[in-house]
Amino acid sequence: ATSGDTGKAALEGYRDAPRVKIMVFYPVDGVSSVQKLQMSTQTGENVFVCPVNGNFDDAQSGVKRIFSDKTAIDYMNERGYFFSSANSINWGRLAPQIVYYVSAYCDMVSAGTIEFGDTIDVCVPTGNFGDIFAAYIAKKCGLKLGRLVCASNKNNVLTDFFNTGSYNRNRNFYTTMSPSMDILISSNLERLLYYIAGSSVTADCMKRLNSNGKYTVSSEVLKESTKEFYGYCASEEQTGSCIAEIYKNYKYLIDPHTAVGVYCAQKYLEEVNTSNKILCVSTASPYKFASNVYKSLTGKVLADEFEYIDALSAFTGTIPPKPLSELRSKEIRFNPSLSFSPSEMLSCVKKAAE
Repeated sequence: ATSGDTGKAALEGYRDAPRVKIMVFYPVDGVSSVQKLQMSTQTGENVFVCPVNGNFDDAQSGVKRIFSDKTAIDYMNERGYFFSSANSINWGRLAPQIVYYVSAYCDMVSAGTIEFGDTIDVCVPTGNFGDIFAAYIAKKCGLKLGRLVCASNKNNVLTDFFNTGSYNRNRNFYTTMSPSMDILISSNLERLLYYIAGSSVTADCMKRLNSNGKYTVSSEVLKESTKEFYGYCASEEQTGSCIAEIYKNYKYLIDPHTAVGVYCAQKYLEEVNTSNKILCVSTASPYKFASNVYKSLTGKVLADEFEYIDALSAFTGTIPPKPLSELRSKEIRFNPSLSFSPSEMLSCVKKAAE
């Protein structure tokens, strides 16, 4: 299940890998036009792509149901397959993310930004809480990280959790210009609760989340959580303004997800007294979201996504990544307008296993 970026990365990574079949489910209206094209034009004999009617939470919950469905597991076993996941349901997704925090710290030392042994803070734009949880594990491994700033978009369920101790997905779901963060069920927060509160408390919280859509942790658990984490969020207007501000001041082009992170990092530095340098994680090419980036910079509306890509390149003097530019001439293999309900996801998996 993907909210945008992981889908293409996983499809390309496992393309024509022996003894593997990979299926990606994405919310049909919850990814950018470029991300949708990246997945629907994917090559490889062992890849399958299914748009889902619903949001990312529907797709991810559907995958989890399949993984726990004994009849589905038996069906796969009879055909010589077993289930695994390429997104952060799988701990293997988090392991390499831990490494690049260490790499980034070393880069800051090499650049003379910090001295070896200095503590830095980190700001991560996140919806599913995976990338920032990797930073938490890097800190537990000994990396000199201080506060971890959790940056959310308009779907600010994580911000509310760190400010109040209550997690409540019973709220409006917003489709934003940072679609990879359009998530209300942040799966990896369960892992943080396990580290802080233990298995019994975590299991009870997850039970309440599944049955009532919400839970509240004790004041002690919240206190432990906020020793490590700060929660901030950015509106659509603040995200767009940040894209324009960073380009105007630094001639540096950022995508909407990165803009959420930069905005929240700025808010953190304004409100918290710290001498630490802050590392802000940048998450994607701005050309994957060319329409929103270009509109944020110029206010102009154009006809289609490729026109936005060309205009953004001309306006900024930057070069679009070659794989994105080549999308306009690629053949559609998986019809993006042929979408499936969450209840049909298992049928899609079975068909791929035939």
